[in-house]
Amino acid sequence: MAEKSKSLDLRARMRNALQGGGEKAIEKQKATGKLTARERIIAVLDPKTFHEYDLFVQHAGKDFDMGKKYLPGDGVVTGTGTILGHPVCIYAQDFTVAGGSLGYMHAKKITKIMDHAMKLKVPLIGINDSGGARIQEGVNSLAGYGEIFYRNTQASGVIPQISVILGPCAGGAVYSPALTDFVFVVDKISKMFITGPEVIKTVLGEEISMEALGGARTHAEITGNAHFYAESEMECFGQIKQLVSFIPWNNFKKADPFPPKKPNTRKFKIDDIIPNDPKEPYDVRDLIKAVVDDSDFFEIQELFAANIVIGFARLEGQTVGFVANQPLVLAGVLDVDSSDKAARFIRYCDAFNIPLVTFVDLPGYLPGVEQEHAGVIRHGAKLLYAYSEATVPKITLIVRKAYGGGYIAMCSHHLRADFVFAWPSAEIAVMGPEGAANIIFRKEIQEAKDPNALREAKIAEYKEKFANPYVAAAYGYIDAVIEPAETRHFLTHALSISSNKSVESPKKKHGIPPF
Repeated sequence: MAEKSKSLDLRARMRNALQGGGEKAIEKQKATGKLTARERIIAVLDPKTFHEYDLFVQHAGKDFDMGKKYLPGDGVVTGTGTILGHPVCIYAQDFTVAGGSLGYMHAKKITKIMDHAMKLKVPLIGINDSGGARIQEGVNSLAGYGEIFYRNTQASGVIPQISVILGPCAGGAVYSPALTDFVFVVDKISKMFITGPEVIKTVLGEEISMEALGGARTHAEITGNAHFYAESEMECFGQIKQLVSFIPWNNFKKADPFPPKKPNTRKFKIDDIIPNDPKEPYDVRDLIKAVVDDSDFFEIQELFAANIVIGFARLEGQTVGFVANQPLVLAGVLDVDSSDKAARFIRYCDAFNIPLVTFVDLPGYLPGVEQEHAGVIRHGAKLLYAYSEATVPKITLIVRKAYGGGYIAMCSHHLRADFVFAWPSAEIAVMGPEGAANIIFRKEIQEAKDPNALREAKIAEYKEKFANPYVAAAYGYIDAVIEPAETRHFLTHALSISSNKSVESPKKKHGIPPF
């Protein structure tokens, strides 16, 4: 009888704790199009796999009448479950409880599940929906953030870390997501900023809406702080499941293989993708889909720095990271943002044993005062550093233009690509034929009776000599000049024979990238 009484008491306590901030707070949450913390976790995980821990944890605040307040679970839900049958650790801040504010025990729950993720070597998913630090707990709230940031840093490159912004995320709270590998945002729901519109108005006199300052679209398209953009929470959760299907569970493993599938060659005909006119643009994503399994390409940061394309696909069932210049946008040039975007992705792939395939078609780095003053030298160097440092298999295909520093930066043999292939349409030179002819033959052109005719003749001469892959192939900088139809075969073979690649790096604590 006593045991039954205790069980009834447990159930009553659980019901009370599971109500979060109560019916009114939950109704208010749902009125804004948001799910509750537990509903979000259940939607991300495989059905009936969520196990919650620390349900009965209570806050440690005593000042400002906090000792009289009951905050169920201290405003955060933590636990474990599975996605696609694999274990993950997960937490979700509960905005219905004290606005999801972070206090000492709230932070302790998060750091505890982070420690579990590191011990178990499984991915960590954090769902952020919080008003920020709990002011009533003072420095303990700040200490909590610091403990989280430290663990984010220690876990970097060891386990995948995924942040989901599903509410406000302001001040110090934004730095944990910024330290993780992938950030997901949802339109009209996600908000991220260091200082809000009111502070900006007070200090600088500038007026801006919360959405324009730090909404989902802003971070997906302008700042690059977000990697995935969704129209709804459920679409976002689908993106998370798709992402984890491509990545390994920790840095000691490789991503799970899938049954190999042929590309959809009816929809994506590789011989028809590249225009005959070398100045005419095309969508490099069509080229990727023409060679990868099932023509399935999972793009990352689609809206940001669109002049370069990054993402995951599979070749013969194995996950591969793709980096490709996008001729549709700024002719595929490298600039400050595209260099940052690609470099970070390359380092992620290298940390988690994901081979890299690079498609090259660019006229070089973007010129201009704005780029120079924005630090294009430093940012561009990040790409050189990332490719040079990467020890995973690296395969490069030069499709069309590969001019100047862009040729070197896009994983050339000189940065230790394992294999470099080129199509017959490839042009490898210090610069484009028009610019080169104007410099090399300037005096002759100026003194000619018909400068325009001589200029065209010299451009043709330069094209004949350098605007092809054979000069580079003669020096061994190109391993094979291949027909477009042979691309998938050459890529899969190169990846297969380099799968056990081993590289000995100089002994050092770590390098110093041009951050």
